[in-house]
Amino acid sequence: MRLLIREWTEAIETLVLEVISGHRRDRKATVIRGGLFCLSMVFKVIIKLRHALYAVRILRDSTLGVQVIAIGNLTVGGTGKTPVVEKFARELQDAGRKVAILSRGYRSKPRPFHERLLNKILLRQDITPPKVVSNGEALLLDSETSGDEPYMLAANLRDVVVLVDKDRVKSGRYAIEKFGCDTLLLDDGFQYWKLKGRRHDVVLIDYQNPFGNGNLLPRGTLREPTSHLARAQTIFITKIDGPTDQLRQQIQELNPKAGVIECVHNPLFFEDLFTGEQLPLEFVRHRRLATISGIAQPESFEQSLIRLGNQVVYQRRFADHHRYSQQEVLDVINRGVRRKAEMLITTQKDAVRFPKLDRRDLPIYFMRVEIKIMKGANDFRDCVKKICFH
Repeated sequence: MRLLIREWTEAIETLVLEVISGHRRDRKATVIRGGLFCLSMVFKVIIKLRHALYAVRILRDSTLGVQVIAIGNLTVGGTGKTPVVEKFARELQDAGRKVAILSRGYRSKPRPFHERLLNKILLRQDITPPKVVSNGEALLLDSETSGDEPYMLAANLRDVVVLVDKDRVKSGRYAIEKFGCDTLLLDDGFQYWKLKGRRHDVVLIDYQNPFGNGNLLPRGTLREPTSHLARAQTIFITKIDGPTDQLRQQIQELNPKAGVIECVHNPLFFEDLFTGEQLPLEFVRHRRLATISGIAQPESFEQSLIRLGNQVVYQRRFADHHRYSQQEVLDVINRGVRRKAEMLITTQKDAVRFPKLDRRDLPIYFMRVEIKIMKGANDFRDCVKKICFH
């Protein structure tokens, strides 16, 4: 049943993305766009009402007495947020802070339905402790239980606590009481207003698609009006591959006070998906490659391989967060072999969702990346210093 629901959800998601991006231009798509635009107007009213309710304290935020850094987007997906969260966690941990990453665990395995239903019917507060993906010493959960991003962060940051719970006030309190954390990183937390205190908001803007088509969900990909960028103290422009003057001017008009940092996703090495063997970038140069990905913007990943001098002879794209079956991977391998591919390449985010394979006719590697700051390094250091000082 869960598999059928997931397939249905992915099919709807793919259709909606094709419609709002304009890739589908038939009469049916035009009608759907009109309906989505009306819904986006309703969504805008809800966002503004929610903001107003927090402003007049009808909806109340909580303070836990520690530093809170919320890292998120104005748009849905595809800005490269996870490597930025990782960079902040490393820098803060190295500077002496005890860091916990709090994630809602998007598409993680939910708690049993009957428990959630009973809590809602009885209006009971959920006192179940958050999922501990990492206790700062070891990985404790798999990717299906915890979610892709939390698992990936925990795997890359073995000395950082990673917790998953939709209620990040509860998980923040747990991080403080159980693990002695003094700094909370909210993964995808720009729209999470319940947790305030000494808060620093970081927003990521994708250079290649900064504000989508300018419309709010569900007609576009904006989660909030662009004017809400004014809440941010630090702004990252990610995936830069050209001049930024025009985009910086737009940002300046929306938020003249924020520090602006320009960065790229820099490939580090390739790692064998099953053996863990790490290979230098030079090993995967001038090769014939097949690729498989289930991420929001696969074009960026594929172009990074081409920039290394490779030829992508076959590519297969799935919906974001797609959990692969063995047959799907084998089908990609078979097509890659027919086109004389030398290896199959995927992303680290996809790698955590791969099944075990009975056979591997092609070696399979994922590409490990990190954030490389191209401009604004002083702003980043100042940001870290301010957080540590407080």
